[in-house]
Amino acid sequence: MRNSPLEGRVVVVTGAARGVGAALAREVARRGAVPVLLGHEKSRLDQVAAGLPGPALTLEVDVTDASALRRAALTTRDRVGRPSAVIANAGVAEGGPFVSSDPQQWRRVIDVNLTGSAQTARAFLPDLIATGGYYLQIASLASFGSAPLMSAYCASKAGVEAFAHALQAEVAHEGVGVGIAYLNWTDTDMVRDADRHTVLRELRAHMPPPARRVHRVEAVAARVVRGLECRRPSVYAPGWLRLVQPVRAALPPVVVRVSRRHLPRLQAERALNPTGPLGAGGRADREAAERSG
Repeated sequence: MRNSPLEGRVVVVTGAARGVGAALAREVARRGAVPVLLGHEKSRLDQVAAGLPGPALTLEVDVTDASALRRAALTTRDRVGRPSAVIANAGVAEGGPFVSSDPQQWRRVIDVNLTGSAQTARAFLPDLIATGGYYLQIASLASFGSAPLMSAYCASKAGVEAFAHALQAEVAHEGVGVGIAYLNWTDTDMVRDADRHTVLRELRAHMPPPARRVHRVEAVAARVVRGLECRRPSVYAPGWLRLVQPVRAALPPVVVRVSRRHLPRLQAERALNPTGPLGAGGRADREAAERSG
């Protein structure tokens, strides 16, 4: 793609082995950027990089490991140059009732999605300050309104929104832009795995028609990267999500009413057991966490 402001720029993407992260890496590469792919599963990162139209750097990194992220920032600087943009995309999820959830796995979702995003920003902010760059935090419709049986994921996505807003105000005078990308259901391993669990699938089915639709990952990535090119403070994929912002305070009581009506029936039909990590990416994260102790 000609005349993109990303042409020749270094763009870091976390969680780039699959799903939204891989699609974002492809999209920035298509626009002439040099993507740096961070995540678990080095072989998958290399596979994504091999399909890109230009050069790329792949680094196996766990975003909950602050030292590894610092090393990744140094390697990026030495190998391909200082990044002009960083997309904090790495994320995991699990479903099920909070009361029966595994405390360690619940905390792992928070550690990856929220703490991992903050540590990504910490590692790469010196480069973004030097380049007058842009940090993009991937958030979710879950940042607007929480859903039952997804407490850790919703808490983490509300947290990354608050973190990004605070960072936005903190680094504006340094010439660094900070944006938040709000994503709805996207066709990834995580969402497909969630749909295998009847309760999660039915809960999505009771959302309003626009909100329950699953979107192609390529279309979502293209919209997010257009927002990155413009350094927007907020990016919505799909665009209608911006209409939810003014009414988000009304969402919690609506969710409570719907849950009160439907959860008892679902609970009577089947046990509401924890799902464990959702999707191949979630399972890869669990394996990596177990290996690190």
